[in-house]
Amino acid sequence: MVSSRVIRNLKKEFRGSGLAKLGLALVVVIVLTAVFAPFVAPHDPTDQQLDQSELPPVGFSQTEERTSSQMVDGEIQTVTETVEITPDPDHVFGTDGLGRDMFSRVVYGARTSLVVGVLGTLFAASIGVPVGLLAGYHRGRVDDALMRIADISLAFPSLVLAVALIGLWGRAAVNVPDPFVVAGLAPEMPESFVLPITVVIVVGLVNWVWFARVARGEALSLRGQEYVKASRALGASDNAIILRHVLPNAITPIIVLGTVQVAAIILLESSLSFLGFSGTTLSWGFDIAQGRDYVSSGQWWIASIPGLAIMLSVIGINLLGDWLRDALDPGIEGEGGAA
Repeated sequence: MVSSRVIRNLKKEFRGSGLAKLGLALVVVIVLTAVFAPFVAPHDPTDQQLDQSELPPVGFSQTEERTSSQMVDGEIQTVTETVEITPDPDHVFGTDGLGRDMFSRVVYGARTSLVVGVLGTLFAASIGVPVGLLAGYHRGRVDDALMRIADISLAFPSLVLAVALIGLWGRAAVNVPDPFVVAGLAPEMPESFVLPITVVIVVGLVNWVWFARVARGEALSLRGQEYVKASRALGASDNAIILRHVLPNAITPIIVLGTVQVAAIILLESSLSFLGFSGTTLSWGFDIAQGRDYVSSGQWWIASIPGLAIMLSVIGINLLGDWLRDALDPGIEGEGGAA
């Protein structure tokens, strides 16, 4: 149960920080957008309308040179003319090269990024926190063995290690039914969305070491506390002491680190999607990869709008993490280097 002191600190830091308010607003908007994607998206994000491809966002116009063959004085000649492409109000963010609505794709991409970010963080914490607590509490050979494994993990760049693991295991994905569509509330939207299981597992295996290092540091400082010594003197087992005393008192920096790690994993998932390793086409990184070939010809929005969504998400989550850090434990500033 959250103590009244923690609630007071949260409220105090929130009232005095405009960045915390901005971060919370961004996160709330992104989460609600992801959860209620079938109602927010105006079109099916997978629906292709080739006659409406490469439409610019509302407020922008695009000129394009088109070459056609025409009969002139009895001869077929090639004619080049400049055509102005105007935006369509039904496609606020424009369309991509296949005529798919960019706003709808950004909305559904938020669902993929947030689900992978949250599940990947939970998986990383489920590995790293027990490892760190055991290493810090027992010290000695246990600490040496576990931390050397962590050091080996840190020796590899996150993206390189993630790509290697996906190449080893392959790209596994699960179709998760959309409850709103199944219930008939948004029948025109996709019935399911793809959850890249391999990516969730891989990002967890890549980022567990950060939770291990933070948990180990907390365990090292807590194992010498009087209440831990008293429990040990009363005959409590090591596992019971870790679960009842060490973990509850170490949970604050772990929560703060977990918030920051969600942003880091969103960036990693976008990078994997950009490289084609995600297993789903409804992803911000995938759309950036698809849009990079259009930038040189002037269709900047196909890659830029998903990139802007990634930037706003990461900024919002990091600002939220800074607020939690300042309110819950100001002494851990600078932790969480993975982000």
